[in-house]
Amino acid sequence: MAAALRKEGIEDFIILEKALDVGGVWRDNRYPGAACDVPSHLYSFSFHPNPDWSRKFAPQAEILAYLQDFAARFDLRRHIRFGAEVRSVAFDDAASRWEVTLTDGTVLQSQFVVTAMGQLSRPAMPEIPGREQFTGKSFHSADWDHSFDLRGKRVAVIGTGASAIQFVPAIAERAASLTVFQRSPAYILPRPDRPHSRLERSLFKWMPGAMRLHRLAIYLKYEVRVLAFTRFKGLMRPLGEKPFLKLLDRQISSADLRKKMTPDYPVGCKRVLLSSDYLAAFDRPNVRLETDGIRRITPTGIETRDGRHHEVDAIIYGTGFTTQEFLAPLVITGRGGKKLSEAWAMGAKAYLGIMVPDFPNLFMLYGPNTNLGHNSIIYMIESQTAHVTRCLKKMARTKATHIDVTTDAYERFTEGIQRDLAQTVWVGCKSWYVDARGHNSSNWPGFTLSYRWLTRRGRLDAYRFTA
Repeated sequence: MAAALRKEGIEDFIILEKALDVGGVWRDNRYPGAACDVPSHLYSFSFHPNPDWSRKFAPQAEILAYLQDFAARFDLRRHIRFGAEVRSVAFDDAASRWEVTLTDGTVLQSQFVVTAMGQLSRPAMPEIPGREQFTGKSFHSADWDHSFDLRGKRVAVIGTGASAIQFVPAIAERAASLTVFQRSPAYILPRPDRPHSRLERSLFKWMPGAMRLHRLAIYLKYEVRVLAFTRFKGLMRPLGEKPFLKLLDRQISSADLRKKMTPDYPVGCKRVLLSSDYLAAFDRPNVRLETDGIRRITPTGIETRDGRHHEVDAIIYGTGFTTQEFLAPLVITGRGGKKLSEAWAMGAKAYLGIMVPDFPNLFMLYGPNTNLGHNSIIYMIESQTAHVTRCLKKMARTKATHIDVTTDAYERFTEGIQRDLAQTVWVGCKSWYVDARGHNSSNWPGFTLSYRWLTRRGRLDAYRFTA
């Protein structure tokens, strides 16, 4: 967003960053094996390509270095206020300005506010009795304690999501024993990772057109998958279920273990994970899968519902993030004292995932229903930043000082999103895509191309531009 503003000649802005460096999720998640599950050349900005990605799926440190380089190349650090955590954002009706209050009490005023908080930024800790009583070492994967040596330790992992399937194989060799507590199994497909050869990297460096074609090929390959997720759900069986069962049969020798690791819900209902070595880790003699539910955590281990007690030295929580609490813990108050939490009492929603009525001049990036199950979120974010700059340019042309989405356009759009989502694979099971009411406020139910057209080429009639 900052790069887009600078491209338009807008310099009067600041970025409020609660941490002490750039990088977001790739700064914070430093667990062993951390890497992206979207190919590197697609998981990067189209206007800042990187010919030197070392692998098809870049590891965490390399993505962090890319983001730090991006901030330097576009001279963004001078706009960033580090260690500035936002507590609340409130619209001052009298002054027609936003007041942004930081946790240290500082109050800033601004004509516009853009929220750019990712869905995977607030670790979720499970509500398990006795969790605070454990006397061994415990931490969430997003807050990995690298000072703790796992060698020779009895380790428990709670959770089997996207982070766990990366760090479990990475720590299996070090731990004396590793017990993974699984609530529900996941569909897992091989991650076709490999190093980029020196020839490929030279080609990408000296022939940028070849790199753009490579990125386009990856994009199209991923984009077509939306048909299976949204329109032709029967395709999920040959594209997802059968390859998973084949991988399971090849990597797990025990028939009983294969049964425990086979989901009982339709493929795609929950996030499909990518790993070529997670399942194989369970064929190691020191790795065990535990599927009995957890009753409580004791000072020395974990007690399951069958009464067994598992003595461990360390507990690692691979329990994911609070994905449905959009913009939490911020308190956002719009026109007339309206709270965003009240507007979202029945589930988060926004026009194009970007604007909500009665919150003028407030834009959201990676807002409700802009997440993907098939392609790169970077593509969606670039579409959103382009839309915000379109709105700002029209405001400048028309000498408007405020932009607000109409209630009719907002309701029509969000109701249409939910109707479309009801026909997709993302219904019928409990997942991080839906909240406790079954409302899906996460995913975009269509092509990313259609979203790009709406944001970059669609009419702006949904908005009121006022002086």
